[in-house]
Amino acid sequence: MSIRAYIQDDLPAIFDIYDRSKLDELNFEDQIFTLLPLKDDEARLSGLMESDIYVYQDHNCISGYGAVCGNEIRALFVHPKFRGKGVGKKVLEFLLSLIQGQPCLYVASSNQPAKNLYELYGFSVTETFETTYNHEPVIAQKMVGAVFGTR
Repeated sequence: MSIRAYIQDDLPAIFDIYDRSKLDELNFEDQIFTLLPLKDDEARLSGLMESDIYVYQDHNCISGYGAVCGNEIRALFVHPKFRGKGVGKKVLEFLLSLIQGQPCLYVASSNQPAKNLYELYGFSVTETFETTYNHEPVIAQKMVGAVFGTR
């Protein structure tokens, strides 16, 4: 197992993991969402590509990835086949180790499993607002963690 910096050849695996995982974070919403593949989602792809991206690789298989830009965690996705095996925690811990100052992230308000994980690492909700995914409204929340060194 290793976490390493993204290289261009990782992009197909990142697209696959995102496309298999994105709708899972919206499973707890009242409406049904249609996937907008990452390669077609200009805003999310642009935000990802301007970030520092890291992949979780075990042997030759990329099973998850995360991205950070400044103090913001912009992505944390684990392939469905590898969930429940600590991949998300390891990627989150790695990303947090890179952040100087107070980390933040954004999450769907209804995604309690993700929020529970973030709360284990000292994050708490500081803001609730409406955003959209594929032109459909979603209530999201900003979560802020403890300043590095106080964890």
